[in-house]
Amino acid sequence: MSEKMNPEALHALKIAFTYMPQAIEVTKYEYGERYQTVLDHIEAVRETLLINDVDPEEVGGDINPEYTPNSTY
Repeated sequence: MSEKMNPEALHALKIAFTYMPQAIEVTKYEYGERYQTVLDHIEAVRETLLINDVDPEEVGGDINPEYTPNSTY
């Protein structure tokens, strides 16, 4: 998928991404044999965000700014 998403679909993807686990949290202990599939799904969503000029690291602050700490530097 290398084409840009419409704004409504992109916003929905951003919301869903905020509820996904962080890749560092996905372990074989927590997710069993499907842990690699979960990691692949996370990476697919991150790639789609990047294709749409969205920094995955900034999505949380974009969707929930009231819960994002302010930078102090």
